[in-house]
Amino acid sequence: MKNKKRMSFFILLFISMFLGSLGCTFPRIIVLEDPLSPEEHINLGAAYEKNGELDLAVKEYTLASKKLSIAYLYLGNAYFQKNDFDKAEEYYKIAVEKESGNADAYNNLAWLYYTKRENLDEAESLALKAIELNSSKKNIYKDTLEKIRVLKKSIK
Repeated sequence: MKNKKRMSFFILLFISMFLGSLGCTFPRIIVLEDPLSPEEHINLGAAYEKNGELDLAVKEYTLASKKLSIAYLYLGNAYFQKNDFDKAEEYYKIAVEKESGNADAYNNLAWLYYTKRENLDEAESLALKAIELNSSKKNIYKDTLEKIRVLKKSIK
């Protein structure tokens, strides 16, 4: 049933685009139900992000965040790439709150603080928590931790 809805949506979209290109007017299509699943919004957002289309990625991740809390991590990453560190911090904090077992959320917030050169004690704690939560990525998180510690020593 969902595939039929999705197919109908794309057929109507194609027809409206085709007729519009011919100069014909076509009634507006109003989609009452989102034809994409939250996972599909994440995948589409990741594709946009990979192509550097960060505003479109944010739009897709925002739609996914209505049902998938992992989307907040993706939102944080997109805003980080946009150099909007305040928004990135906001979304990383939500990701940590909603996905307390997600080591990447802790590590990325730690890396954000490292990048901003602030809250370095908290950044160190966040990186340690990431290591504790996911030992399979220990080397990545340990790299973050070591960089934070070096920065802390250079500031003192």
